[in-house]
Formats: sequence, structure tokens, C-alpha cells
Amino acid sequence: KSLKEHGDKVDQTTKDSILSAIKDLKDSLEGENAEVIKSKTQSLTEAAIKLGEHMYKAQQEAATSSAGSDQSDEKVVDADYSEVKSDDKKNKE
Repeated sequence: KSLKEHGDKVDQTTKDSILSAIKDLKDSLEGENAEVIKSKTQSLTEAAIKLGEHMYKAQQEAATSSAGSDQSDEKVVDADYSEVKSDDKKNKE
């Protein structure tokens, strides 16, 4: 599911490795060797982690670029002020 949603954001090598791991796991599920199934599951997990890393990097880059553009537009003014209390106003009148 993640590959379908975010496949356009990762390189072809990563997509191929995930698809290959999925195929290998499906093939191993037809057999009865638990160790092979565990190994293929681990391979798929590692390939999926790479997809997650690419998604995370893309998200961080987008956040960094948008944060940088927002900060450059801000105008901060440093000013002194004094608080005027309502009692002070009445006493002056």
C-alpha cells in the first residue's frame, strides 16, 4: 500500500527491491519452511524501511524549505512599552 501511495517519490532501485522482496515472500509462503519465510519477511521489512526513510527525508526537506520561506517574510520589531493601568488613568483625570 505504501509503495502504491509513495512509489513516485522513490528511486526505481528501491521500488524494484521492494517488489522483489514481495514476490520472494509470496513464493516462500507456498512452501512449508518457516526459516525461509522468516528470512523473506525480514528482507521485505528491510526494503520497506528504505521506503519509509525516503518518505521521511522528503517530508523533512519539504518542511525545511517551507519553514525557510516563512521566516524570511517575517518582520520582527523590537520595541519598549509601558503598561497603562486603568487606575492610573482615573487618577490623572
